[in-house]
Amino acid sequence: MRILLFTGKGGVGKSTVAAATALRTAEAGLRTLVCSTDPAHSLADAFDDASLGDEPAPIATLGRGTLFGQQLDARARLEESWGEVREYLTALLDWAGAGVVEAEELAVIPGLDEVFGLADIRAHAESGEYDVIVVDCAPTGETLRLLSFPDVARWWIEKVFPLERQILAAAGPVVRSLLDIPVPTHAVFADMRRLSENLIAMNEILRDRERSTVRLVMNPDKMVIGEAMRTFTYLNLYGYLTDAVVVNRIFPDEVGDYFAGWRKVQEEHLELVRSAFAPVPVLRAPFFDQEVLGAEMLDRLADALFGPAELDPAAVLYDSLTQELQVDEHEARLRVALPFASKADVKLKKIGLELVVAVDGQKRTIMLPDALAGFRPTAATLEAGELEVTFDGR
Repeated sequence: MRILLFTGKGGVGKSTVAAATALRTAEAGLRTLVCSTDPAHSLADAFDDASLGDEPAPIATLGRGTLFGQQLDARARLEESWGEVREYLTALLDWAGAGVVEAEELAVIPGLDEVFGLADIRAHAESGEYDVIVVDCAPTGETLRLLSFPDVARWWIEKVFPLERQILAAAGPVVRSLLDIPVPTHAVFADMRRLSENLIAMNEILRDRERSTVRLVMNPDKMVIGEAMRTFTYLNLYGYLTDAVVVNRIFPDEVGDYFAGWRKVQEEHLELVRSAFAPVPVLRAPFFDQEVLGAEMLDRLADALFGPAELDPAAVLYDSLTQELQVDEHEARLRVALPFASKADVKLKKIGLELVVAVDGQKRTIMLPDALAGFRPTAATLEAGELEVTFDGR
């Protein structure tokens, strides 16, 4: 069973690329579910199927039984699964002076609705009903926040929940008698524990590199590529495998003189993509002569990305993390695969949050996380085809 997660900056064509991939895997006879956790819900537009809803159903406009679609109503999931916590937060906010309506709204923590979308994906993955699950994720910022939640959940499991009974037994009576503040019940902690356990279980599924991979979608624009590079670094930091990047809406050769300048700029940016993400495969799709909507246009997009039969869209297209980042309080280590390179060929330069690695005249730019803004490179070693750079934050 395969899980393919598509993410990228808003407006780059992420939903249509996910839809085209799902269509191609279904055409190969694989039981495929394509689902959207993006609140924008562009998936129905891509298939030109207004009937897509909160439950998996065959996509009506295709008339093919092996492709199912779902636009997750994550807020409804939140209300179903977060009831006790929401009641407690509403009571607490009401006690603090918020009005009833305001308290109801504030009790829904921003971003939490997307977390419950992950629980559905886990259920689908464990059901055995599908061979491939294609996930049209939210734009990169929300997706990264989502993928970092399991580490926070693990902290709660290890640090807070073992003390639950002691906290309630010791603090509850005092708080009630002195301050009359609503105190969380065991049911509140149970909801939070259940959520945390679900997130950790989902984390294990998404970090299984034989089953789950991320595909980054971008346009050949410098700002978009920069965000994709930062996302790529963070995905490596969290241990999620990116097995392909997709560059969408490339001007074709026959675009004409009017867009010749744009095409030249795009070619320069495509070289940046190739160097920055190497050796991860780069899939390319042109700027079509009409909007990509409906089965016919999705087929054209799939042909551009995967060819008529050459590339299996459900395969793991690259199976290694190209870089690994470990960050401590005062030190960080970045490991980058540089097969066949020699020490004499490698040069490094850090400019802001960019680490430029030059190997025998070829350059690769690696975007570092914001947390490393004040760190400086202090050492570098190259052994067995792997470059390790040490940064000092003191």
